[in-house]
Amino acid sequence: MDDLRDVLQIALRQGADFADIFIEKKSVNGIGCEDNKIERINSGIDIGAGIRVIAGDSTAYAYTNDLSLDGLGHAAQVASHAARGGASSRSIDLSRRSSPVEMVIASRPEQVALEDKVEQVLRANRHARAIDDRIKQVTVGYGDVVQEVTIANSEGDYVEDERIRTRFVVHAVAADGAVIQTGYEALGGAKGFEIFEERDPEALAQAAVDRALLMLTAKPAPSGKMPVVMSSAAGGTMVHEACGHGLEADLVQKGLSVYAGKEGQEVASPLVTVIDDGTIAGKYGTLRFDDEGTPGQKNVLIEKGVLKGFMHDRFTAGKDKCSPTGNGRRESYQHKPIPRMTNTLIASGDEIPEKIIKDTKRGLFVKKMGGGQVNTTNGDFVFDVAEGYLIENGEIGAAVRGATLTGNGPEVLRRIDRVGNDLGFAIGTCGKDGQGAPVSDAQPTLRITSLIVGGTGAAASGDDDEATAVAPAGGSGGVGGELRRLSPFELLNHPAGRIRRL
Repeated sequence: MDDLRDVLQIALRQGADFADIFIEKKSVNGIGCEDNKIERINSGIDIGAGIRVIAGDSTAYAYTNDLSLDGLGHAAQVASHAARGGASSRSIDLSRRSSPVEMVIASRPEQVALEDKVEQVLRANRHARAIDDRIKQVTVGYGDVVQEVTIANSEGDYVEDERIRTRFVVHAVAADGAVIQTGYEALGGAKGFEIFEERDPEALAQAAVDRALLMLTAKPAPSGKMPVVMSSAAGGTMVHEACGHGLEADLVQKGLSVYAGKEGQEVASPLVTVIDDGTIAGKYGTLRFDDEGTPGQKNVLIEKGVLKGFMHDRFTAGKDKCSPTGNGRRESYQHKPIPRMTNTLIASGDEIPEKIIKDTKRGLFVKKMGGGQVNTTNGDFVFDVAEGYLIENGEIGAAVRGATLTGNGPEVLRRIDRVGNDLGFAIGTCGKDGQGAPVSDAQPTLRITSLIVGGTGAAASGDDDEATAVAPAGGSGGVGGELRRLSPFELLNHPAGRIRRL
C-alpha cells in the first residue's frame, strides 16, 4: 500500500485533481470445437497496470506491464506530464473499501481439470450433431476468466477484488437445399463451473439446433409497421439499445444522447421502469466494485416513465457534481474507464404474458432477439430477431425468419402498453469506444403498439396510424455502442473477452 501511495504522489507531482492506479492479473481459458474436433485450447495470464491522471477537463492515461516500483513510477510520470494542472501535491491516506455485493463461486474454474472442461464442449457437439441430418456445422465455445485487481486513488480509496466469469456458447448451422439458417444458445455469469448446474451442454445444444431447424421452414418475415410482443426470453436488447447507451453520462455530457437535459421529464410509458443493477447475484454484468473502485450499485434510471438520472464514472460525476454510480468500467489495464452498463433491465409488471398475446389481434411475437446497435444522438436503433412468429387472432402462428426491428428509443418506450409479470435475462458483450465489457440485460414480456419490422416477405397491411418509428439515420452505425451476443468465434479468438468493436 505504501508503494501505491508513492506512485500516486508521482502522478500528482505536476499538479492534478485526481489520480488512480488499476493493477490487473487476468487468467483466461478458452476451448473451441469446430468441424467435429477440438480446434483450439487457449490459456494464459496477462498482467499490467494503468495510471490515470485528471486535471480539470483533461485526462491522461498510461499503462505498463512492468509492475516494479520503477515501472509504475515511470508510467505515473508520463501520465502526470501529459495532464498538468494547477494543484499541488497532497498527502494520501489509503483505506480499504468494502462492498455489500457478495460473489459466491461454488466451483472455481481454475480448480476444474481441463479434461472436464473439454468434455462439456464435446458433449454439446455430439448431441447437436446427432439430432438431425440437416445440421451441417456445430461450433461450441467455453471460456472462463479469473481477474484479480487492485485499485487505489488519490482520494484514499483502496480496493482489492477478484472477478470470476464463465460462459458457454453453442452455434448450429442447418441447411436444406439452398436454405441455410443458424441458431445459437449461450449461458454464462459471474459464476464458476457451476453454470452447468443451471443447464447442461445437451440442453444448450438442443436449443441451438431447434432454433436453426425451425428457421429452415420459417416463412420470410413480413415488413411494415405492426404491434410487437417481446417475450421475456427474448433478452433485453431493446432496453440496452433503446435507452441504456443514451443514459451513459459521457454521451449525455458530450451532447450525444437524446436524453440530455431531460431529467425529471417523462421519456417513456408510465408502465416502464428502467434499472441498471450491478448487484444482482451471479449475473454476467455483476460486480463488487467497478473498475474505479466504486462499489456496485442499483440505479433506477427511469421510474414509471420519468427520467431519474444517468450512469456515471468518477470523471463524469465530477463534472456533474454528483456521486459515481458504480458504472466506471474498462476492458483491461490498457484502457481508461468509461461509463458502461452492468445488468440493465425493464422492471416486470403485473400482467400474465399469455393474456398479452391473446389480446393482440395480429403482430409479431419475438421469442429471441439477436444483437443490435444504437445511434444515441437521436435514439434510433436496430436489432435482429433470432426467433420470431406471427401473431394471428391472439394466437402464436407461423415462424418467420430474417426479421429486423428498427425504431427510436424514446418513441418505442412510450409505445409500451402492456408489461408482463415475468423477467428473463440474456448475456452479451457491449462494445463502446473500442472496448468490450460483459453485460446482461433483461425485460418482462412487453407489447409495443407499433414498430417497424424489416423483412423480405409481403408488406404488412399496417393498421396502426399512430406508429412513427423511424429507421436509423445513416445505416446501422452506432454512435453510442452495440450489443453482441457471445459467439463461439469470440470465445475461440478472444478468450479473455477482449472483443473488438465491429
